[in-house]
Amino acid sequence: MRRTVRVLVAEDNEDHVFFITRALRGVDEVAFEIESVSDGAEALDYLYRRGEYHDRPRPHLVLLDLKMPRVAGLEVLDVVKNDPELRSIPIAVLTSSERQQDVDDSYRAGGNAYLIKRPAFAELSDKLVSMSRFWTHTAVLPEPPV
Repeated sequence: MRRTVRVLVAEDNEDHVFFITRALRGVDEVAFEIESVSDGAEALDYLYRRGEYHDRPRPHLVLLDLKMPRVAGLEVLDVVKNDPELRSIPIAVLTSSERQQDVDDSYRAGGNAYLIKRPAFAELSDKLVSMSRFWTHTAVLPEPPV
């Protein structure tokens, strides 16, 4: 039986959203419901169910780019992980930054994983499949807050 896992992809690059979606669809026994937003403000609106996202169910997992317009990924991470209602939603930072400071800041802000996007799609795809298998086959995801 296939499980359904809702994923919010907060990514401003449409090509990256396409590749992420394609990689996640390759995971066995999981039906991913993937929604995407293109900036940090939209990510917060989605998670707080404001505006056009008022009727969306909260995700089981968030894939968050650090470098986004309007509200940066680290700020989104900080807001979500400091909110008692939302902090249980796992957030995996998915970024092109290899800076150790960004890695450290992401974990200090409450990030649950840090994945580096490399230009080679095959490498990114392998990382995404491994990460998603961890969250869907190894770990047990919490039920998102209502």
